[in-house]
This record gives sequence, structure tokens and C-alpha cells, in this order.
Amino acid sequence: MRDYVFKRVLVTIPALIIVSLMIFSLVRLFPGDTIVAMASESGSFGFSREAEAQIRAILGIDKPFFTQYFSWIGGLLTGDAGTSLWTRQPVSHEIARTFPISLELAVFSSIVGIAVALPAGIIAAIKRNSVPDVLARFVSLIGLSVPSFWIATMLLVFFSIQFRWIPPVIYQSFTDNPGGNLLQFLFPSLLLGFGLSATTMRMTRSAMLEVLREDYVRTARAKGLTERVVIMRHALRNAFIPVITIIGTQLAYLLGGTIIIEVIFGLPGLGRLTLEAVTHRDYTQIQANVMLIAAITMLV
Repeated sequence: MRDYVFKRVLVTIPALIIVSLMIFSLVRLFPGDTIVAMASESGSFGFSREAEAQIRAILGIDKPFFTQYFSWIGGLLTGDAGTSLWTRQPVSHEIARTFPISLELAVFSSIVGIAVALPAGIIAAIKRNSVPDVLARFVSLIGLSVPSFWIATMLLVFFSIQFRWIPPVIYQSFTDNPGGNLLQFLFPSLLLGFGLSATTMRMTRSAMLEVLREDYVRTARAKGLTERVVIMRHALRNAFIPVITIIGTQLAYLLGGTIIIEVIFGLPGLGRLTLEAVTHRDYTQIQANVMLIAAITMLV
């Protein structure tokens, strides 16, 4: 275990360095920059050259590329992700404010996805080519084909027209209003969980079918063990290895890849923060958000 963790860290460090250089370069290829966004937001036609140069100096974006890069990396290594170019708030504070919301959504969605996918995938594998198997594959195909944001929009339209009700769109923390918080996370968690369950269910089914063909499973059956013992004690233990890997990858995706769902349901999470940072060309915030998601993805 110790060797595995050590090797994982050795692989992760150079990968994060490459990711940091890529994201630092790519955000500067966006059309316009923070100064342009400030001018458009204020309704003005731009700043004078003197004012623009002064703002760039204050924001620290007037320095050479590699000077900015190494200054940013040095800050990350000391726990300072910098200051948002748009809000002028510490980037770490913005992440600390939004990350728990995305984490809560990711946990709830994962619970829903796992609760649906594992039993369905196991039953589909055990009863291959039966009605439950065909039904599971059909539902998983829908989950993979239909975008979750489209389903979310249709649900909001349906409930607003038929029942004159929509989920709360103003975020309420769990400590302030537990009931309102859980209600607000209900629909997005179900939607994302359904989408995730499609992939997990197909992976579970494939892994189970492969394991059930192995010699040690046949040996267990030949010893007279019940089918339940063969499945639960021998097959599942080995089939879960690839399934756990994909669940970890999906969890990392949920922490930053649910921008549209967060916008639709009024959740001020990390994905929505990243979208706003892109809109305002807030390089510092974009870089920190992407680096956090990349680090989680590589370490999980």
C-alpha cells in the first residue's frame, strides 16, 4: 500500500506540473482579458492607456509570462492561490465557499447512482438476456444518451405547469435550513445520479459477466456452494475493482463538471464559480479551480 501511494504521488506531481502550465497558457489565449470584461461590465467603451496600464500593474498581469507563472506556482506551494482578478477576494476563500456545495451535490448524486447501478448491474449480469437485463440496458442507454440538463429543464417545466411549484432556487445551507437544503438538492442529485448510474450499471454488468466466467467461480459452484454465496463472496469482490475506479472518476467529475445543473437549480458551487470566472476572464480563479479538480481526479 505504501509503495502504491508513493508511486501514485510520483506520477501525480509531474502530471500536475504539465496541467498547470497548460491551463496557465490556455486561459491567456481567450479572446479579451479581465480589463475588457471590466470595461464591458461598467458599460464604458474602455479605459485610457494610462488607466489600463495602471490596472494591469495592480492586478499583476503586466509582467512576462513565465514571471507570472512561477509567481503563481510559488504561491500554490505556500498555500496562497492568489487573489481573484474580478472580485479582489482571495481565491482560496471563494473555493472554500463553493467547494462544500459541490461536494454535497457529488456525495448525494453518487449515493443515488450507486444505489441504482450496483443492484441493477448485478441482476442484469446474473439474469443475462432476460427481461431485467434488457430493461437495465435500455434504461442505461437512455441515461447515456439524454443530457441531464435537458431532463432538468423538462422537469422544471412540468412541475411549474402541472403543480405550480419549482424547487428552491436560492441556496440555503444545511445549518440554516436543513429541510430546504435537502429539498434543493433532491432534484439535481436524482438527475445526476441517474446519469451516473447508467455508466456504473454497464460497468458492473460487464465486470460481473467477465468474473462469472472465471475458473474459481466454476470451482466454487462445483464445491456445492449456493449461488448466493458464489455471487456475494467470490464474484462481487473481484468485479468491484473496475467499478470502484469508475465511481472515483465520476466523483471527481461531479466536483467541477456540473456547471449547467448548478446554474439551473441555483446552486453556487465550484462549477458555477468556474463559469463566472471564465465569463469575467478571471485567470487566477480559473487556474485554481482547474488545478483543484485535476488534483482530485489524479489522486482518486
